[in-house]
Amino acid sequence: MSASILQLLVNGIALGAAYALIALGFVLVINAIGAVNFAQGDLVMTGGFVAVILADWLIESEAWTTWGLGVLVLPLTMVAMAALGILFSLFAYVPLRNRPPVSVFISTIAFGMMLQHGANAAFGPDPRNGPPLIEAGMVSFGSVGVSLQQISVIVAATFLIGTTRVVLFQTQFGRQLRATAQDQEMAEAIGVDGFRSIGLTFALAVALAGAAGMLLSNQFFVTPTDGGVFMLKAYIAVTLGGWGRLDGATVAAILIGIFEVMVAAVVSYVVAEALLYATLLLVLLLRPSGFLAESIQRRT
Repeated sequence: MSASILQLLVNGIALGAAYALIALGFVLVINAIGAVNFAQGDLVMTGGFVAVILADWLIESEAWTTWGLGVLVLPLTMVAMAALGILFSLFAYVPLRNRPPVSVFISTIAFGMMLQHGANAAFGPDPRNGPPLIEAGMVSFGSVGVSLQQISVIVAATFLIGTTRVVLFQTQFGRQLRATAQDQEMAEAIGVDGFRSIGLTFALAVALAGAAGMLLSNQFFVTPTDGGVFMLKAYIAVTLGGWGRLDGATVAAILIGIFEVMVAAVVSYVVAEALLYATLLLVLLLRPSGFLAESIQRRT
């Protein structure tokens, strides 16, 4: 494998891994409340700006040097975004929980617009650069050099995806979240606090969105209008992977990242985007359950 192809593959996996964090949060909310969170992309954008603020504050206050700054900023960003997720659930979902699902996703659109306009008012329209996880550099595999930053993004995203899966499927807390998502009334009948579980599901989903925003903000920068693009990528990943399937969304998101990077390198980013949206339309028309839903269901 040539150096350029290997680097492109690593870049694609890193981008797809960040997309997977967005898609995981998207699926968690769908399963928990039965409605789409259309603010997910804007929450990713918000996470990027939170990372920028935290990095600037840590450097200006001399609380941390630039070396390894992103390793500290990432968990701090997730904590801040988790708190925002709880507030998000209290304002965008709780007052409308007994209304039709359309009411909830309209409220999430409104919340997302508030985040977008708030970021534009606070930071302006110019792109801002978030902190890298680690200092720039290359790691060599024989005669081939690969970006150390991209590898660190893959490692961080993989750790978060794996940790989320462990929490959901191997802990009592995760079982309570899944029970509430499957049937809130039945879960509450056996002693699960459904209100608390949904709030914590929002916190986890938004924390994952914030992590993705921080990981993407260094290479791709962050602007207040980025939310729509991230939302579309999450929607495509969930559609391809099968609605409500965490594994399907993860696999599809990584494939999307690889596809985008490879096609953009060979042709152009515009062509990659057009082909991606065309694929989404074909899937909605021919296989609305998603390409990966059936195979993943058989394996599990």
